[in-house]
Amino acid sequence: MSTFRLGLVVNPLAGLGGSVALKGSDGAETAALAQQLGAEAKAPQRAAYALQELRDVADQLTIYTGSAGLGAQSCELAGLSCEVVYQHDAISTAADTQALVQCLCDQHQVDLVLFAGGDGTARDVYAVVAEDQPVLGVPAGVKIHSGVYAVSPRAAGKVVAQLVRGELATVTHADVMDIDEVAFRQGTVRAKRYGEMLVPEELRFVQAVKMGGRESDEMVLADIAADVVERMEDDVLYIMGSGSTVAAVMDELGLPNTLLGVDVVKNGELVAADVTARQLEQWVIDEAQAAHLIVTVIGGQGHIFGRGNQQLSSRLLAHLGKQNIQVIATKRKLQHLNGKPLLVDSGDPAVDDSLCGLMRVTTGYHDEVFVQVDAP
Repeated sequence: MSTFRLGLVVNPLAGLGGSVALKGSDGAETAALAQQLGAEAKAPQRAAYALQELRDVADQLTIYTGSAGLGAQSCELAGLSCEVVYQHDAISTAADTQALVQCLCDQHQVDLVLFAGGDGTARDVYAVVAEDQPVLGVPAGVKIHSGVYAVSPRAAGKVVAQLVRGELATVTHADVMDIDEVAFRQGTVRAKRYGEMLVPEELRFVQAVKMGGRESDEMVLADIAADVVERMEDDVLYIMGSGSTVAAVMDELGLPNTLLGVDVVKNGELVAADVTARQLEQWVIDEAQAAHLIVTVIGGQGHIFGRGNQQLSSRLLAHLGKQNIQVIATKRKLQHLNGKPLLVDSGDPAVDDSLCGLMRVTTGYHDEVFVQVDAP
């Protein structure tokens, strides 16, 4: 079983100004003044409260973090081991937060960045994190206007534990907000939206339902198909994997479909039906055509590659990369896996490993969940 890779970033100065009525902690001068006034750093302990919720799943995850107050201290307080990947012993700055985030994402490909701080910290993370990198905030600052934070440190930990266990979690884009601290100290709230980041939430069923709260497969498949078709771009080869869920997308396009084969679509037209691995490699790799792969999950087994779709070779998957693969499935099909991960078996362990970790699965119209992918 693959290990969940958690990146931890703590802004040890977050929240310093709150207890001494400074309305925030942005800037080195404000933090220094807060400490002179007797303020104590609370962010490391608040991060530890979140981490304590992970004790029961500690054997299923690896925590990567920075030295001392940047994260290692919080792990020690929570009684969890960690791997320190960024060293900084002086008073940390926004540059340290950003350097640690980049290290976690670029060098260690973490599944989730868990960061503790306030709105200023969220802005620092947003400035360097990729738009498809899942993050979650542990509230530890004075200003918590951003939607990327959990309602409490322990709530953040519970969401992470849910991900580690492979349970479904809704994916949402949440706003990064901050206010002008100078104006705030003068009694004026002047908020500004800086962007949004990808955040996991507890599972929410937002799709059409029938009696008894069960999803209507026909309606859900139509919603999934509408979402996929809406995202399609011009001049891109769309490789349509086998299965009835993908067939619903072909129906939405008004195109014939090879139920147990792989078809190729471009600009809303069927380019080729029931194609081979060699054909796909020639078009996508040899001719360097832009391509996107759409696949579904084998019900009951959980495989997305290696069962009934060997046309999708390991060479093709390596070339496409995780970012060009879209998995579609109903939530009912995912729930029938009973918490088991999705499986990849391409025939190349290195390719399989590159696909492991959290993957977004489209489960309806503008509705996605995080699901763990593993190599058997």
